[in-house]
Order: sequence, then C-alpha cells, then structure tokens
Amino acid sequence: MTQNTNFLRSFFLYKCLFALNFWNHVSLSVEDELFKSASSNFPEDGSNQKIKSLPLLYTNSDQSKADFDWVVIQNTTESLSLSEITNNNVKKLVTLLSNFRQGSRLKNLTLTNVSVDWNALMEIFQTVWHSSIEYFNINSVTQLSDINRYKFDYSGTSMKALTVTKILITDLYFLQDYLYRIFADMNIADMTITDSEMIHMLCPSYESPFRYLNFLKNDLTDFLFQKCDNLLQLETLILQKNKFESLPKVSFMTSRMKSLKYLDMSNNLLRHDGADVQCQWAESLTELDLSFNQLADAVFECLPVNVRKLGLQNNQISNVPRAVAELKSLEELNLALNRLADLPGCSGFPSLQFLNIEMNLILTPSADFFQSCPRVRELQAGRNPFKCSCELQAFIRLERQSGGKLFGWPAAYVCEYPEGLRGTELKDFHLSQLACNTTLLLVTALLLTLVLVAAVAFLCIYLDVPWYVRMTWQWTQTKRRAWHNPPGDLGTVLQFHAFISYSERDSLWVKNELIPNLEKGEGCVQLCQHERNFIPGKSIVENIINCIEKSYKSIFVLSPNFVQSEWCHYELYFAHHKLFSENSNSLILILLEPIPPYLIPARYHKLKALMAKRTYLEWPKERSKRALFWANLKAAINVNLPIADENRCGETD
Repeated sequence: MTQNTNFLRSFFLYKCLFALNFWNHVSLSVEDELFKSASSNFPEDGSNQKIKSLPLLYTNSDQSKADFDWVVIQNTTESLSLSEITNNNVKKLVTLLSNFRQGSRLKNLTLTNVSVDWNALMEIFQTVWHSSIEYFNINSVTQLSDINRYKFDYSGTSMKALTVTKILITDLYFLQDYLYRIFADMNIADMTITDSEMIHMLCPSYESPFRYLNFLKNDLTDFLFQKCDNLLQLETLILQKNKFESLPKVSFMTSRMKSLKYLDMSNNLLRHDGADVQCQWAESLTELDLSFNQLADAVFECLPVNVRKLGLQNNQISNVPRAVAELKSLEELNLALNRLADLPGCSGFPSLQFLNIEMNLILTPSADFFQSCPRVRELQAGRNPFKCSCELQAFIRLERQSGGKLFGWPAAYVCEYPEGLRGTELKDFHLSQLACNTTLLLVTALLLTLVLVAAVAFLCIYLDVPWYVRMTWQWTQTKRRAWHNPPGDLGTVLQFHAFISYSERDSLWVKNELIPNLEKGEGCVQLCQHERNFIPGKSIVENIINCIEKSYKSIFVLSPNFVQSEWCHYELYFAHHKLFSENSNSLILILLEPIPPYLIPARYHKLKALMAKRTYLEWPKERSKRALFWANLKAAINVNLPIADENRCGETD
C-alpha cells in the first residue's frame, strides 16, 4: 500500500512538471509567430488561421519592444493592447492590424501613447475600420503634422464603438471639416471623445447610426448640433464638463433628435433667466441631468414635458414655483445642494416617486409633504441645517408614519440649531405636547391662572386681606392729611396715658369699673375714650388713629363681644401697627371673659398671636383679687406725660 502511494505521488509530480514546461514552450512559440507574421508578407489564404488560435497571453516583452519599439500590454485571442506607437513603428502596426480581417477573433484594440503624423493616424483608423475589430480605444494621442483632407472609407466595417481620450492637435491652423468631418460621419453606434479640448463637432452629412455620443470634458459651446437633422437615432448624449451657457439653445439642439432619451449637461455654465424664451426639447427625452450649473428658479419654465428623471443638483434654486408647467411623467427629482428653505410640493409633479433635497437650507421641513406627494416612495432630506423646535416635531412624527420613506434616517438627520442641541439626532429630540401646542398651552395657562386667582381670592377672603388693604389705605390717607394740615392740628404730643378699646356690649364694665378705678384716686390716669374724646366732624377711623397716637398705651378689653366688633378690629390693627412702627411696648390686654378659640375669626390672627406671645391681665371674678388687678394695671400704665392735665384727675364722667 505504501509503495503504491509513493508511486502515485511521483507520477503526479512528473505530470505537473511536464505540463508546465510544455505550456511555457507553446506560449513563447506562439508569441514569436505573432511578431514574425507582422514583419513578413502573409499569404492571403490561411493567414488568419494562426491568429485565431492565439492563446491567452499577457506579455510585456523586452524582445518585442526591441524589435518594434512598442509595448504589448495585453494580448489575447479577442483583445490586443499596445503602447508607445510612433512614426517609427506605425507602418509595422498597420501591417499587423491589416491581417486581422473580418471574421478574425480579435474584437478589441487599445492603443496608448500614440505620437504620429496626421496621415499615419488616419491610416490606423482606416485599417481598423476594415478589420475584425469592433471596439477601438485610443488614448493619449499626439498629432504631429498638419491636418489635411483625408478621404475616409467607412464601408464594410465591423466597428461598433470608438473611444478617443486625450487627443492633442499640434496644428493650430486647419479647416475644421478636415478633422471633425472624419468623426462626424463615422458609421458606428457609439463614439466617445473625451478630455481633448475639442471646441466643435459637425453635424453628420447623412442620417447617422449614432446611438451613443460622449463628449465629456471638452470645450464645446452652444453652437453644437444646431439645426442638425441627421441624428435621428441618437439615444444618449453626454456633454458633461463643457462650456454650454444657454439652456434654451440646448433645448433647441435636442428638438430634432427624435430618439434622444438621455442627456447629460452637468458641470457646464448653463443659465436661464426665463425672459419669455420658449424652450423646445425632444419629446422622447426622459432623463436629463442639469447638475452643477448656474440655474435658478426659472429653470422650471424650461424643462422637457416627458422627463422622468431630472437632476438639478448643485445649482442656485431657492424655490420651486407652484405655477409651473406640469411634468406628469417626472418620477425622480434631485435638488440636492441648492438654496431651498422647504420641501417642494408635488402640484406640478403628480407622479414623483423619488426626491433628493439633501444639503439645502431647510430648517423646519413641512410636515404635510407626503400628503401633497402621495406617490413618493423615498425622500432624501438629510444633511440640512435643521432647527430643533416645536415646528420640527411634526416632521419627526412624519418619519414614524411614513414607514421608512426617509432615506438616511437617522444618521443624516441632525440638529444644527440651537447651539445647545447641535449634533443631536432628530430621533433623540423630544418636546412635550404642552410645549408645542399653542392652544393647549393657552388653555393650560388660563386654567392655572384661574386656579391661582381663585386660590388668592380664597386666601384673601380667609385672611381678610381686603380689610387690611382698606385699613392700610385709611392709615395712609390719615397720615397724608396730617402732613398737609397746619402744625398743631394733629399734634403728636402724648395727651393720654391710655386709649381704651372695647365692645359696646362691654361698656358697662368699662364705665363702672375700669374708668372709675383708673381716673380716681392716687396716681390718676388720663384715658382716651371714644364717647368723650373723639372729635366731631372727623371720620371714625381718623379719630381712632388720632387717639392711639396721642396715647402712651392702648388698653384692649377682650371678650367674646370684642371679637365680634368690627371697630374693635380696626383699633387693634392700628395699635398693632404702632407697636411695630415705633418699636414700643404700648399694648395692654385685659381678658374680661374667656374667649373660646373657635369664636375668634380668621382675620383676628394678630390677636391670636398677641395672646400667645404677650402677658395679659385677666379680670378676676373674686373681689378679693381685684385690688391686685388694679394695682398691676396701673403699674403697666404708669408713665409721666409730657403735658399733664391736672384738672382731669379726680373728675368723673
């Protein structure tokens, strides 16, 4: 078993080495045959048999460059790519190509770095035209001699497409027909001439088979193909990166191209001011690219009516006018990189399905976009300077309702304003419904205001605030009159030892007990009593304030009757006011009868505070204790008046 395994391994290795050696030998032999055939006269019969059997080779041979001064970049049965073609080796190249007659397998030819005379260049083209080559690419061409008339034979060709890139014409003075007529009358379907500083191209002399023309990155202007009737089969025209300026002239250029479907006019200098110039486009045109131009709002007055895909990226459009011609077939619209401040409506685009409005100046996009554009399947509105505010909340809700129609969500939708929210994704931006609903906010504020007013009113009534306000007003008015009256009318000299405040229902006790015991006998006290000391003609409040201010002390006879009296409350309020304003100890409280707390009204909170903080004298029911009561009361009142009225002592009412 081991011997059989070793034998098989050795046999397999031998076969691999033999195949590798044989393939290398065949490859070199075939390459030599290729170049030998190029330097000798091939017989007409059987010359293509050897070429058809070319193996797949990728050669960059020093030997071939030494013999022919060109470089073989690619060499296969269907493709050949050569570089460094000059006047020294162009005849050998023509001889080589002339052997690839129609029916040969070679279909693709690429020549790079070609520097030859005009006639040699035309001979290359003519040889290719009558060969089996279908796709001819020629890059970096330098034409060295003067351009003259060349009678080109277009008949019997297999060519389908020609691509010319970077062709340099050194002859500055030549007839345009000599150069441009060669290319204009080519009987092929596709032709590309790019990056060649070409300033013009003639209209074909006869109805052209061109279906595809690409003149990218040249110097073509508005004069191209004007009044040209021979491009009836042209379907695709690319004029990107040229020097076109007038959009109406471009439209007139296409008006006679009855089969044109795609037109690329991007990266030009196109303008349209809408100065009553009627545009006339090919009716067959369905795809138009006008990106990277200088077009403004008026461009919507000059568009093909049957266009389905429209590119207006990077222009100067600030508004999509509502009164524009209806583009009923438009399905895709690109308005990125413009100056739009809001999403456009679809009144003029009833079939719109795709809209790109990225990188504009949209702060708060309209939330009713999908209502006006019901057929839109994808909206690209990212990378705009969104202002995260209440107005944007509706657009954010729109994303949730759209079912994924916002392309790039959420990464491309970021807050730009205000500064504090910059960089925040819209999906993370939230405001309460109350903050964003003006009606709800007003109703809530009104309700809160009503509740607050009701609460304040309740507190005012409960705490008797109107009463205090009224009393403060009375106090202020009295003080004002005192300041304006002549001196002496309301003097501030103390005239009484005490002012007595009591309820009319307790007047018997005051007249029979309090006044006789204080005003008679040793150390008589002068009392201010409303019945005898109030000045007729003045208001009661003014008399109360006057008596309190002229008295050293204020005696309050407290009882359940006292707390029921309105005037007693006034007197207590003014006396308490004097207590704080003059920082004096002028209040004397006599509790004639116990007062249950529930009987004291809420507005008597000052009385409650005084009874809780100050010592008061309680009228004793036992006669034996009354002498001490009167002694304490006189001691509390004891003061020497600045002006004593001796005659008052000992008098009775």
